[in-house]
Amino acid sequence: MSEKPGAITAFARFVLCGGGVGIASSFAVTGLASWIPWFLANALIAVVSTLLSTELHARFTFGKGGRATWRQHTQSAGSAVAAYAVTCLAMLLLQQLVAAPGARLEQVVYLSASALAGAARFAVLRLVVFARNRSRATTTARPVRTTVSGAAPADRSALCRAA
Repeated sequence: MSEKPGAITAFARFVLCGGGVGIASSFAVTGLASWIPWFLANALIAVVSTLLSTELHARFTFGKGGRATWRQHTQSAGSAVAAYAVTCLAMLLLQQLVAAPGARLEQVVYLSASALAGAARFAVLRLVVFARNRSRATTTARPVRTTVSGAAPADRSALCRAA
């Protein structure tokens, strides 16, 4: 198992993996939509890209070094759905507040919501989904008790030989 990377390194890897999969997904949706309805292509690619991203995050981003578990896939998918809901809510709110928003304002709102959702998703993945099992390690580790029988040696050389 590899060592867990620091937060900055993990975030850079998160952006690289997520961005790479996102760009590939946009091309895949476009290509697949030429054969099947767009909404179906988008749903299919969203599932595949979430599975792929979760595997990349398990193996590379968060330093787990192995395959993602089903629990991690489920939690990652939940965080992706929550991020999707945040961007949809932001766009819905924009439509309610501005009668005819321009393309630039829509992009600013969407990208801002995506950045916020992405940062929150990174935190959830790092702190919950791919966190090491610290609680298990602390509950199973027990203090070592030693018992010294007899009198302690008076000089240091005797202590070193005893160790």
